[in-house]
Amino acid sequence: MEEVTTVRMRSLDDLDLKGKFVLFRPDINSPIDQATKKIVNTNRLEKAEPTLTHLLEGGAKVAIIAHQGDSLDYQNLISLSEHASILTRLTGKTVSYLDDVCGPAAIAAVKALKEGEAVLLGNLRYLSEEITAFEKEVKLTPQEMQHTWLVRSLAPLFDLYVNDAFAAAHRSSPSMVAFQEVLPTAGGRQLVAEYTALSNVASHPIHPCVFVLGGGKISDAFGMMKHVLANNTADKILCGGITALVMLLAQDKELGQKTRAFLQDRDLTHFIDEARELVTMWPDRFVTPIDLAYEVDGKRTEADVSSIAVSADLQTNLFPDLGEKTIELYKAEIAKAGSVFVNGPAGVYEDSRWEKATKEIWRAIASCKGYTVIGGGDTITAATKFTNLEDYSYVCTAGGAMVRFLSGKKLPLIQAMEKAWERDKE
Repeated sequence: MEEVTTVRMRSLDDLDLKGKFVLFRPDINSPIDQATKKIVNTNRLEKAEPTLTHLLEGGAKVAIIAHQGDSLDYQNLISLSEHASILTRLTGKTVSYLDDVCGPAAIAAVKALKEGEAVLLGNLRYLSEEITAFEKEVKLTPQEMQHTWLVRSLAPLFDLYVNDAFAAAHRSSPSMVAFQEVLPTAGGRQLVAEYTALSNVASHPIHPCVFVLGGGKISDAFGMMKHVLANNTADKILCGGITALVMLLAQDKELGQKTRAFLQDRDLTHFIDEARELVTMWPDRFVTPIDLAYEVDGKRTEADVSSIAVSADLQTNLFPDLGEKTIELYKAEIAKAGSVFVNGPAGVYEDSRWEKATKEIWRAIASCKGYTVIGGGDTITAATKFTNLEDYSYVCTAGGAMVRFLSGKKLPLIQAMEKAWERDKE
């Protein structure tokens, strides 16, 4: 894979950190067990560890600001105390926790830091300035955000701002885009790596480049398909999950009223017209299922799409997985690929009856010779279940930010980092 020649943000390797006060903004928002309120997946914390370790071993005095949950995700809005304990274990260095974001206690804790010490401050989502509703309703520019309580309270305490939160790169909040306005700025290890990996997919793929798009959130797939086809990033798009059903209907393959009702209940039928337009414009780029799996007496059964289209009996079923013929077709395309990008599982893999396509296709991707990038929560969870994450070229922690990036949209974080880079390089 050809590397992106210029990452327009300052590297940590260019900086003398000893004795410097560093404000570190990772994304460590983690899945929570709703019964225990404990973290069940530490992937994002593990991704933040290399940058934090580098800062501490370089002699920096580090204050960490991060979020967990949101006003729209209230069940996950909890303290970051467990996050601090996990970061302590991962780095081998004490990361203390203070349940204050930017008030007097937080300011005192920052001022008391010694070289090689770190404190994780309270959940950013405790502040109204940092919740999704504030971002959407108030709509401040990064320049205007300099006057928010968070920035004016913390910025004067620090010599350097380091962002490592690509997973939140689509968010325009003070913690993500405003400190770059007033502090020297650098990108963390994860931010630079994810930006580079996705830039490779978007701008420098080895052809043939195959996109494997599935899952239940089909707005993600439709958000990027037209862009990656129009700019010739994707040579083939292999359709799975609900995306596959919509694409088949767009090709006038009848799947029955039960499938249409399923899509209508989720307000997804409007994607059929969009899919029809895409197939008309790029008929040779889409690879859609030739057979599907369904349930008979509690057991997995498969039928060709052509048979389903003419059988009223078959059309009474839902189709939660791809069939064996489709799996083999997709595996053959993956084996020929120079690069592969994956977002969304191929079927309802959480149920053992419908895991076959996701399991076999993910294993084919993990073992193929091409450059492979997987991203999104369900994609990574499925990959963890059926494969070894180390077998992929890159595992992207981002979901929404990744989709927007590959859809050709400007990300607020990247814009802020590049603006700071232009200023700081002079």
